[in-house]
Amino acid sequence: MLTHFSAVLLFSLFTSVVFGITQRAEPKMMIRFGAFCFAIFVGSTIVVSWLMFAIKH
Repeated sequence: MLTHFSAVLLFSLFTSVVFGITQRAEPKMMIRFGAFCFAIFVGSTIVVSWLMFAIKH
């Protein structure tokens, strides 16, 4: 059973791999861009979650 956060991590991982492969030509840059996208996805999810929590309370 996936939690919401683990689903976000899984989505971020797969999306970041695809973005890294399709958006950069060199393998080193693919890894760096994929890691950057992963961090942005997870970070923005955490920030938006806290904002929604703050609005509700």
